[in-house]
Amino acid sequence: MTPSMSAPYDRIYTVRNEQDASRPPLRVAGLFAGVGGLELGLSRAGLETVLLCEVWSPAQAVLTRHFPDTPLASDVQQLDGLPGDVDVVTAGFPCQDLSQAGRTAGIGGEQSGLVSHVFRLLQKHHPRWLVLENVRNMLVLDKGNAMHHLVQELEALGYSWAYRLVDSRFTGVPQRRQRVLFVASRTEDPRSVLLADDAGEPDESALTGEAHGFYWTEGLRGLGWARDAVPTVKGGSGLSIPSPPGIWIPGNPAGHRIVTPSITDAEQLQGFDRDWTLTEATADKKGGRDRWKLVGNAVTVGVSQWLGEQLVSPGEYDESEADRLSESARWPTAAWGHKGKRWRSNVTMWPERREYTPLMDLVDREGLSPLSHRAAAGFYSRTQRANLRFDETFLLHMKEHVELTRPTGLL
Repeated sequence: MTPSMSAPYDRIYTVRNEQDASRPPLRVAGLFAGVGGLELGLSRAGLETVLLCEVWSPAQAVLTRHFPDTPLASDVQQLDGLPGDVDVVTAGFPCQDLSQAGRTAGIGGEQSGLVSHVFRLLQKHHPRWLVLENVRNMLVLDKGNAMHHLVQELEALGYSWAYRLVDSRFTGVPQRRQRVLFVASRTEDPRSVLLADDAGEPDESALTGEAHGFYWTEGLRGLGWARDAVPTVKGGSGLSIPSPPGIWIPGNPAGHRIVTPSITDAEQLQGFDRDWTLTEATADKKGGRDRWKLVGNAVTVGVSQWLGEQLVSPGEYDESEADRLSESARWPTAAWGHKGKRWRSNVTMWPERREYTPLMDLVDREGLSPLSHRAAAGFYSRTQRANLRFDETFLLHMKEHVELTRPTGLL
């Protein structure tokens, strides 16, 4: 299908055949489950989660609330095995050591190194599909050694693999969130799941300019600037704290042009229902930091739903679009391989383009909070020292916001 570029976020995607109702649903074991973003999306695609594993107690509370009938294991390091009839193993393994907002220790870090337990379990069980998810930084960290490690371990176990960097906006949410989806199998073709469809990059200049998202924790190296969207909702930040992104709304009254979304807005930006992460364990704790961390570390539900639909009904991949990769080549945004051989796929981060929700149609306008004076002043100060180019009206409004929010008596 050749997508039309005249309407950048129109619903453009391939319609799959519906799942054969006579066949049982694919059964899922979700490791490093977080708050269930992968599993919720997969369930919407018709898959059934039969095991969850998550170590952090606030996340466990969320899973218990929303998946009350699913067995919940507390620690992948103590997990002896998987249910014998599992078809899909998912692992959004911890990204603290891989993310640019984290310690960037690499795949051997204390947290991200836990993926070794996935390989341990795969030595005992051979599911039809393995699904991994992680941050874009995994492709380049330590000169790509994280990806080399994953590929070598899986190929040693007899797996073929494919991965693709995707942008959550393809599912229609106004959040520019880029994540690596990695699919592997011993018996199936993972390319047919991840690489069969491509809608092409949209024309972002046609988006509304009513609102722009940015990181107020930055200012020297970049902003994460996003038109009619927010940048990635994070569990951490450049200031080492979970924090909401900023939103600039030029048409608002002075003092309300520089705002931040609420945690319930963030949940919807990730495709969850509002208050998905609200439990007795997370309510009002640390000013909501636990909930921001939970949401920021989650998988966008629409992305996992798309992935589930592909697992149920894979497409047809045309390998003629690919180029052979040398072992020394950098990891591209999409690739596939098996038995030590690798190919670059030239697909974009947009497998589909589903109907887009403008940012100001998703957030609760009444729930937006003006950015604090301290945060705004610190950000504005950094912009004055940076060698970056900023929108002049944006800087004018930011300076105005700093002055209007200055506490009485503060010089």
